[in-house]
Amino acid sequence: MTALLSRLDRLGLAFLAATLICAILVPVLALAVPRGSAFAIPPYVVALLGKYMCYAILALALDLAWGYCGILSLGHGAFFALGGYAMGMYLMRQIGARGVYANPLLPDFMVFLNWKELPLAWWGFHSFAYAGLMAMLVPGLLAFAFGWFAFRSRVTGVYLSIITQALTYVLKLAFFRNDFGFGGNNGLTDFKDILGFNVQSDATRAALFSISALTLALCFLLAKAIVGSKYGKALIAVRDAESRVRFLGYRVENYKLFVFVVSAVIAGVAGALYVPQVGIINPSEFDPANSIEAVIWVAVGGRGTLVGAALGAIVVNFAKTYFTGAFREYWLFALGGLFVLVTLFLPKGLLGLVSARAARKPAAASAPAAAPAPAPAESA
Repeated sequence: MTALLSRLDRLGLAFLAATLICAILVPVLALAVPRGSAFAIPPYVVALLGKYMCYAILALALDLAWGYCGILSLGHGAFFALGGYAMGMYLMRQIGARGVYANPLLPDFMVFLNWKELPLAWWGFHSFAYAGLMAMLVPGLLAFAFGWFAFRSRVTGVYLSIITQALTYVLKLAFFRNDFGFGGNNGLTDFKDILGFNVQSDATRAALFSISALTLALCFLLAKAIVGSKYGKALIAVRDAESRVRFLGYRVENYKLFVFVVSAVIAGVAGALYVPQVGIINPSEFDPANSIEAVIWVAVGGRGTLVGAALGAIVVNFAKTYFTGAFREYWLFALGGLFVLVTLFLPKGLLGLVSARAARKPAAASAPAAAPAPAPAESA
């Protein structure tokens, strides 16, 4: 851990410190400060901030694959949603006889559809540990199977982006079906508790926010460890000159498969943390537009920076929360315009702009002063 922290630059340490401070400060202001105080944070804001943290984890996962290996995935929303469904299945099993139909084994939607027994896919989800494992394992296995065929077939560029988008759309259509066993169009909702704690209570919301913030910090450290290692240098080489790296004898597909699977697992973790804080998971989370929006977060914040990707997710979603209330009809146009402007004028994102300005100041300060012009010689 000490060696890893020594590799972090000043920006990475600042981001890590800010994340840890938020993990402590937000719950304190939400629970310990009286509601009438100007410093108190309302419960709905805590849940909203927790959602932003989950989006930041998703952006971090996408930046690991796209920013450092050049894999532009338009299907990371699928991994996020699969992790969310795994946690949602656990939360549904915890309802038990407290549901509308008071069935101790079957969720309400299964009783409504006249299901007689619990499907095989739902076995084991009464256990939190099993659900947490599935939230990582299912996205990871899907990414492994997809990447194994795609990368060995040397599918790259826009073609890879298109088939990742097709993947999430196929999953969306499958999860919309009532006979698929995951709630159909309505999805999974009406959660009661998690690990015995009321999921709607202020204390639980604050705890979920802290866990999300700490997970963001841990995922950042993991991603930083990968990109800062010799393996990470090879990933960057694959991003910049894949054919040259392959010519030198490296198995490029193995490098891409590894980072793609790790990225999918991180996205699944983000989805698992997201569901208990928003209270619902349905097939709309598989919508390709969600994956495209995640790409916008990374591009706006700064591709290939990790910190910029996380900050981009928070900034864009904060703007979305504000403008969807103030300018509901025009928000999508603003989001599309933002992506176009950033692509044209800020190819390194907001973080790249800040870094460039910071680099100019020391350069200007260290530049030697111009020598004074010599005085003209007096004529005799």
